[in-house]
Amino acid sequence: MDKNTQNQEESNIILENINSLGTTKIPESNEKIHTLTIIGHIEGHIIAPPQNKTTKYEHIIPQLIAVEENPDIQGMIVVLNTVGGDVEAGLAISELIHSLSKPKVTLVLGGSHSIGVPLATSGDYSFIAPSATMTIHPIRMTGLVIGVPQTFNYFLKMQERIIDFVVRTSNINRDILINLMNTTDELANDVGSILIGKEAVEYGLIDEVGGLYQAMNKLDNLIKNNKKDI
Repeated sequence: MDKNTQNQEESNIILENINSLGTTKIPESNEKIHTLTIIGHIEGHIIAPPQNKTTKYEHIIPQLIAVEENPDIQGMIVVLNTVGGDVEAGLAISELIHSLSKPKVTLVLGGSHSIGVPLATSGDYSFIAPSATMTIHPIRMTGLVIGVPQTFNYFLKMQERIIDFVVRTSNINRDILINLMNTTDELANDVGSILIGKEAVEYGLIDEVGGLYQAMNKLDNLIKNNKKDI
């Protein structure tokens, strides 16, 4: 195989990975820790406007499956800076991350808002940067609603699923979480609360304030403890 053909094949592989996974590479056999980034708008069943920076649901799922199946990958760090987005897609990704058998640590940088909250609590341990924020509010929608009572009941059930997940995967009290969701004096055009850095830790939503070093150090300890248990 000549060099030009080899380069073309490598370029095709990179393009294929970008199209199918949103990244230039998939989890490889020689990497110990996989980094998963979730940024911008979480895109699910409906395509977001082209000007939006998005994390696509169909890009995340193959990476998580590859992490679970690859025996050489020992842990995963999830880096979050998201404004939220598709509720069902975000909750599904959260459940999938939480169900991974390998150690996983989440790190909130910038922000992890709305459906980004369960994503932030989906790991075995969570960190938030001192300047990072988390917005907690009820499910909302815009546009035409057909069948108001039925839609309202559906929203209540979806809201309950999110609350149950966050309470199950963090140390926050259920009543406190609901109160934070329904606060009326923090957001000008909405209900909800904004937590900055250590406030998220004080409420029990996030485990610790810290950055990349602390997150990687914690993940390394979780990996070592996981090996002892095997």
